[in-house]
Amino acid sequence: MITRDQINNLLTQSFKGNASDIHLSEGYPPIVRIDGKLQQIKGKVLSKQDLEDVLVQILDDYQMERFQKDLELDFGYAVEGVAHFRTNVFNKLGGYGIAFRAIPEQIRSLKELMMPQGVINLARRHEGLVLVTGPTGHGKSTTLAAMIDLMNEERQSHIITIEDPIEYKHKKKNCLIQQRELGHHTHSFSAALRSALREDPDIILVGEMRDLETISLALTAAETGHLVLSTLHTRNAPDTINRIIDVFPSTQQGQVLAQISSSLIGVISQRLLPTTGGDGRVAAMEVLIANSAIRNMIRERKIHQILSTMQSATSEGMIPLDDHLFQLLRTGKIDRATAMKYANDPDRFFSKPAASRS
Repeated sequence: MITRDQINNLLTQSFKGNASDIHLSEGYPPIVRIDGKLQQIKGKVLSKQDLEDVLVQILDDYQMERFQKDLELDFGYAVEGVAHFRTNVFNKLGGYGIAFRAIPEQIRSLKELMMPQGVINLARRHEGLVLVTGPTGHGKSTTLAAMIDLMNEERQSHIITIEDPIEYKHKKKNCLIQQRELGHHTHSFSAALRSALREDPDIILVGEMRDLETISLALTAAETGHLVLSTLHTRNAPDTINRIIDVFPSTQQGQVLAQISSSLIGVISQRLLPTTGGDGRVAAMEVLIANSAIRNMIRERKIHQILSTMQSATSEGMIPLDDHLFQLLRTGKIDRATAMKYANDPDRFFSKPAASRS
């Protein structure tokens, strides 16, 4: 019988060993992801009974009922004094699987995360739409938590978060912060967002813009004087804008372009890249600040011109991804192969040495 103490000990030791993820699956020993790479932990191969024991220990009665009904479940699990874990349990061939994503208890500041000034400036805005984008596991939640924490320190506002699940738990500082979790406090992002608009919010965090209704409500909220923050699994600013547009029927896209052009204030795209030594990861950033030129391009659907415009507007706080990759390459934090793999224009890295770039 696997006990709760054994589970907590495994999670604690994995977290202290810099694991970002812990996987439990029948037929394997526990597996952790460190610096983006999977590693098996030496020890017992887990059986179906072992996985059932773990489920009994980490799920309450309500969660177990939902899991049995839906065959999969997202929820938060905490090891007190160590970390929170975004947890997913699921059915698979032969039994069950469990994935834990480590979320530190302490929220790191934007300065500690070495975020550029453009990101800090976006966190200090009072209305509009800010999107943080990138693949799963590349720090979007960490960036958003740091932005909310800065707001919590610097202003007296009402912040409502809608998350699936709640990851970082914000402490009482200067803001009224009310965190809601799908499944526990609301049935959907769209329902919670519609409700939030009647709850006197200043700032709304939507964990993910997954569907047309949620996106439409988020745009409306941003247009009507609220600061709205959310995420998308997109690569860069143009992809992000196109993703939003493509969710809507063609008959509505003209109106949506106008809404985006008036409400969008910034897109932060980030990826965590392997460092040269292979013993860590470093963030590569792209920051779009929606100035008048960008707004006109969105309105006229000239999205393909955005990256070149960003290149000539770095003085306004914009950061083209390739410029940041050059900086990381020049300082030896990543190698050329990594830079080329993630660049918008890989040929720029192949044709000129990093030292020649400003």
